[in-house]
Amino acid sequence: MTYRWILLMVIGLFGSSVSGQDYTAAYNLGWNIGSQAYTFKEFTLEQTLDKLSSVGLKYVELYSGQKIGAGIEGSTDFKMTEEKRDLLKKLLKSKGIQAHAYGVTSPKSKQEWEELFEFAQDLGISVLTSEPEFRDLKMIDELAQKYNIKVAIHNHPRPSKYWHPDVVMEQLEGKSSMIGVCADIGHWVRSGLDPVECLKKVEGRLISFHFKDLKEFDVKKTHDVPWGTGVSNVAGVMNEMKRQNFRGPISVEYEHNWKNSLPEVEESLLYFARVAKAISNR
Repeated sequence: MTYRWILLMVIGLFGSSVSGQDYTAAYNLGWNIGSQAYTFKEFTLEQTLDKLSSVGLKYVELYSGQKIGAGIEGSTDFKMTEEKRDLLKKLLKSKGIQAHAYGVTSPKSKQEWEELFEFAQDLGISVLTSEPEFRDLKMIDELAQKYNIKVAIHNHPRPSKYWHPDVVMEQLEGKSSMIGVCADIGHWVRSGLDPVECLKKVEGRLISFHFKDLKEFDVKKTHDVPWGTGVSNVAGVMNEMKRQNFRGPISVEYEHNWKNSLPEVEESLLYFARVAKAISNR
């Protein structure tokens, strides 16, 4: 019998809900574990928040385009009206969940970037996840300093422009500490890159994570698997986070089994909590 099935049996015996207490070690390390709402893109934000609450998560990374639900028309577009923004804030508060990040989004003009920062400021969002044009980085850095909101450059798989950590580090030369890296460790693996070595390359610029474990290495169309069962070396990544004294948002981004991924997300979180506890005791 594999470890994974033993773990699932334990979950079944002792309940399917992960309590907030399980994340104590991660929180103490400064790791604010939440989820990218895109993990539940087949559902409304209201339904997503309920799913996150059921596994004890207190943070969410919103993305543009998810239907809100809860009787609120429209989607989580940052250009929403102030009235709708107030309704969104009330929804988040009613579920006991804080929006700690927003993305991946890349506005095309300074005016749109200003709108995005104002939206984030109003919702108390601390990190904007983006893949902006190289030419816009100086302007974005200035806005990040103005609004005191960090911008984390995300990596999609090759051949996207930020697929390799050397590229983003070159582009961030001379920029302030308000702009840095959102490490999507799964996309590094899809691109044939070792995520631990990539983290070493971006040391000093690491702001946030999109966390994934994948079935196969250097295969673009491979899919997510529960953390600790794939090839992303999640435990090694977490040890490197500890070495770098990383403190910031971590978003579960599970892109498989879209309509019934919650059990696999929960299994991933149990693994994460257990490794965090082991690391914190060293």
